[in-house]
Amino acid sequence: MTTSNAIVGKFGNKIRPGTEVAGGFFRMCVLTGKALARPFEWREFIWTGWFLMRVSLLPTIAVSIPETVLLIFTLNLLLAEIGAADVSGAGAAIGAVTQLGPIVTVLVVAGAGGTAICADLGARTIREEIDALEVLGIDPIHRLVVPRVVASTIVAVLLNGLVVAVGLGGGYLFSVYLQNVSSGAYLSTLTALTGLPEVVIAFIKAATFGLIAGLVGCYRGLIVRGGSKGLGTAVNETVVLCFIALFAVNAALTTIGVRFGTGR
Repeated sequence: MTTSNAIVGKFGNKIRPGTEVAGGFFRMCVLTGKALARPFEWREFIWTGWFLMRVSLLPTIAVSIPETVLLIFTLNLLLAEIGAADVSGAGAAIGAVTQLGPIVTVLVVAGAGGTAICADLGARTIREEIDALEVLGIDPIHRLVVPRVVASTIVAVLLNGLVVAVGLGGGYLFSVYLQNVSSGAYLSTLTALTGLPEVVIAFIKAATFGLIAGLVGCYRGLIVRGGSKGLGTAVNETVVLCFIALFAVNAALTTIGVRFGTGR
């Protein structure tokens, strides 16, 4: 039995709840990990990475700007009330690095990247292209899933860096020019609460989010059934599943990050 049939065949008629779906997803994750040891599909990886950047870049900017304004405005109001407006840079840095970047990455990677992967593979599954690959002796996991998972992980890390940069830059402009915070005080306190552990945890979060979104999107796309209606349902379920998984991971990694941060 081919690798795709091993995953899809058991769930070919419908998506069943409970342990069967979890088992199928775990099996695909194991097969994907094994396929990483084989020669990498660079062409598919580059195409997928460019595709994910195209569908994710503008939503990332569109979401990060208002989120930055809201976060910085709230923090500055709170700091001004307690007479600590001069440390607004510290609040902006820890908010942008530890929460704003990862949360926006969650929204964009799950809402745009994961659904795009699911729609792409789901359309191929409906058109029986996956079956055609198996007939030709080509492993769909190695050929299609691995490049998409790796591309999703790398794109998520890049998006996280973009959101953090937009958050810090937007926080500076909003604080200095609209809320009359000293520019020198803002810049000098950026690293007061945010150091290497927080940055590392933030990028680990982003990589984990991209990995999960890629795996969920690929799995849901490979088991789609029911034509265009089933594909639409699969895309919607991909968003829900990614949000649930990613916010749970965000809470766990934030706890770890706070632990490391307090010990710094």
